[in-house]
Amino acid sequence: MEPSEIKSIQVGYIGEKIVTKTRLLWLFSAVALLPTLAGAGEEEITYGKQVSRIIQDNCEVCHQPGGVGPMSFTSYEEVRPWAPLISLRVQQREMPPYQYDHDIGIQELKNDWRMSDEDINTVVAWVNAGSPMGNLEDLPPAKKYPAAGEWRLEGELGLPDHIIQSAKWDVPANGQDLWWEPRVPSGIKESRCIKAVETLPSAAARGSTHHAVTTFLVKNEEGEWEWDSLLSEYALGKLGEKIPKGACRVAPAGSMIEWSAHYYPDGTAVPDDQVSVGIWYYDEEDDFDEEAAYVQDVNNYYLSKGDDYLIPPHGKLVTQGFHSFDHPVRIDSWQPHMHLRGVAMSMEIFDPATGKKEVLSKASNWSAGWNHSHTYEEGFQPLVPVGSIIILTGWHDNTANNPWNPDPDQWVTSGQRTGDEMSHAWIAVTHLDDEGYEKMLAERKEREQRTVASLEEALDE
Repeated sequence: MEPSEIKSIQVGYIGEKIVTKTRLLWLFSAVALLPTLAGAGEEEITYGKQVSRIIQDNCEVCHQPGGVGPMSFTSYEEVRPWAPLISLRVQQREMPPYQYDHDIGIQELKNDWRMSDEDINTVVAWVNAGSPMGNLEDLPPAKKYPAAGEWRLEGELGLPDHIIQSAKWDVPANGQDLWWEPRVPSGIKESRCIKAVETLPSAAARGSTHHAVTTFLVKNEEGEWEWDSLLSEYALGKLGEKIPKGACRVAPAGSMIEWSAHYYPDGTAVPDDQVSVGIWYYDEEDDFDEEAAYVQDVNNYYLSKGDDYLIPPHGKLVTQGFHSFDHPVRIDSWQPHMHLRGVAMSMEIFDPATGKKEVLSKASNWSAGWNHSHTYEEGFQPLVPVGSIIILTGWHDNTANNPWNPDPDQWVTSGQRTGDEMSHAWIAVTHLDDEGYEKMLAERKEREQRTVASLEEALDE
């Protein structure tokens, strides 16, 4: 099955629905037409009044001096020469770089980089009109963004409560894939629930830091360090992650951190490089009950072919994995991970009790340069009953049609190197009991009833 063949819509949980999807979608569509039917007057589109704000909200975080974007977009003079290309890239949804399908699966996401249809249409209309500047007085105030080597979550949460650094490592300017896997004491004095976590490569080595995984180790009864839980996973393009309400990702006291840092030299030597991970804890203002919270963990969910597959020269491969739980769970986030031949991944749920299969999420135009943890909005995280099966499907393209493919003449095997291939997903799961599952399910049914009632009321008006 090709990626484009999968089409489904998910309203937030698996199981019985109180309204049909068709009815709900019809109501949304009908209400969305109301402003259009009212005949709002057209307004001249200029850079100063509309487009500058769209660029600020969607582009400047990367396209600024010293940013990861190849050019700066912080002024009209910088944006204007690139206007036709900007129009093309946003129409094709290649920019901003957020590979998550618009018409498939759950669409309610936190930190969603995708531009709205309205903003895309505004940019296209502006370019078609000749990209006018408009009035300088209409320009918004300049925004300040975190510089390379600064915490992305600092503006919202302040500095991390606790910072752990890897041991120092000399990154060469050139060479092949390198791995640095030191162990360092966490420095955590008492076990706490994590509110947010962010992995931060150094400013100098951000281009060569392919990924960095941090794992908690604790001592067993024999006094030996053993795996406890994953703290965080970072890959190119990924930002920090916040733990949803009612969930506790535990930072264990007296633990050790095992680092797994993968470097791929980018031409810049970095002596004594360190990767940092920052932890934010809940405080009194958050009104968080640690004892009542359900445990959340994030793990690596392999596709079934695991570490045993080959992609032939000029060939394609589909990998697939199946996972289930003996208790109900809530899926909080989903992050596909592949390398240069990976082009798409989906996550579905099959319910044997009903025989129904739902597509939860899908990324069709996936890129190894941008790894996003797709975090679902509160109340829209998939609820998975006992017995339901998570189905992960990955598509790999080793042909010349894949623009990221460095050499379609090569046999590609699974492995850790950048030129090898991977096929797994990082999934954050909150582990529920029956009472918690039923409570969340009831809350969703009540929300949908209110939504339908308000939409029907709007139509009556």
